[in-house]
Amino acid sequence: MKKKAWEMAYELFSNAKPTVLHEEEQGWGPLKKIADFYDNILNLDWGSNVPGSGAPEISMVAAIQALENRGYSVKNAYGLLEKGLEAHKSGNKVELQKISAELRNEFLNAKKNEESPYWKYTYYNNFDQYEKSVKFKETVEVEIGSDKFKDQIKAAWMSQLIGAAMGTMVEGYTSKNLYDAFGDVKGYIREPNTYNDDITFEIAFLDAFKDKGYDVTSKDIALSWIGLIPVGWSAEELALRNIRSGMMPPESAKWNNPFNEWIGAQMRGAVCGMVAPGNPRLAAELAWKDAEVSHINNGILGEIFNAVMISMSFVNDDIKEIIEAAISMIPSDSEYYSVVSFAYDCCKKHSDWHDALAECEKKYIKYNWIHAYPNACCEIIALMFGEGDYEKTLNIITMCGIDADCNAGMIMPVLGIQKGMRIIPKKLISSEFDKLITYMRHYEEIKLDDLVSDTLKYIKKAQTNRRI
Repeated sequence: MKKKAWEMAYELFSNAKPTVLHEEEQGWGPLKKIADFYDNILNLDWGSNVPGSGAPEISMVAAIQALENRGYSVKNAYGLLEKGLEAHKSGNKVELQKISAELRNEFLNAKKNEESPYWKYTYYNNFDQYEKSVKFKETVEVEIGSDKFKDQIKAAWMSQLIGAAMGTMVEGYTSKNLYDAFGDVKGYIREPNTYNDDITFEIAFLDAFKDKGYDVTSKDIALSWIGLIPVGWSAEELALRNIRSGMMPPESAKWNNPFNEWIGAQMRGAVCGMVAPGNPRLAAELAWKDAEVSHINNGILGEIFNAVMISMSFVNDDIKEIIEAAISMIPSDSEYYSVVSFAYDCCKKHSDWHDALAECEKKYIKYNWIHAYPNACCEIIALMFGEGDYEKTLNIITMCGIDADCNAGMIMPVLGIQKGMRIIPKKLISSEFDKLITYMRHYEEIKLDDLVSDTLKYIKKAQTNRRI
């Protein structure tokens, strides 16, 4: 750029022609709209309902819970929490803004709790550290130009839509309460649709991947997010705010983000496995890059876990072998490993999936239903007890409850990829799945066939460039 900033500013100022605004052009209307926007955003932090299922949540309570899970002491936050809940209940916007700022300051300055079991495990800071701690399964070449591969990719996306649609209807509730309300859910309890935010972030990943291929960076993905995604929830929303302020990964995931070991990264690992078929090491690397936009440590390992399962599904028909291999590619000294290995052991110990779930529910009762840990347990339980049967697996992951759309959206593609479209019961394929409706910029409506063909095109381009 030839002009200096002062020159550009002076040119704008010196060329401005005086005018007289009419009364209707004056006033505080635009600013009041902004004020209402911020008040509405803050209200959601103090009480909201999940769009797809109506489940209640209070983000400020969950933030304290999440920080304590991560080994921090936030004792001073409880008094502010009590005041904030009262201010929200009474509609006192002034006090709620003040209290919320103080509370976030407590989050920002939370003290390490040396007695927390969290700190007994190794903390993983970067991919190199992670890579040195595991042994990846051997890469198996996949013929990406074959009809079989195209069928697998279509089945993967279709399975995500099916799982997400089924799960969105019931997310945010306990297994017991789902049984009490609906009985044993084996089909859609309402007309399915594609209104699901999880897949949004996978599309943003693909948008960055289409240009950079396997050389895509976390910064590329972060910029794709901020360009395409106007708003998020929990960890993703806070990461978006940080990126908007100029922070790039990994800082975008870290700064005052209590939710960065929640399910947000784990819920989007499938696409990283899809573009790295038969290559779990590459899938893990891409998952790390994607995850560190919004997550840290165990949150990142959650995305890797799903990515490597998806990658291996292209070349392995044995569900249990895939689960065992995915667990083996999680560092054995990490807390995430302790979770997935515990869930796996529960599955081997019990003959009924309900008993395995009950043991996991008891073990991880202190974790929010949106945290990565209890949901990883549900994934393993559904895959193990589903035994490769599509409807049975979908039924189990649905009836496990909690963040069911994220979980079903990640594990159902495993089965879809293994067997292709033929494994998917026709009754589960809705005409609504012909196109995705999103709240993204530029991708407001996406035809499923275009998503499949674009995915294939981007993989081919990336692999060709990698060989050059």
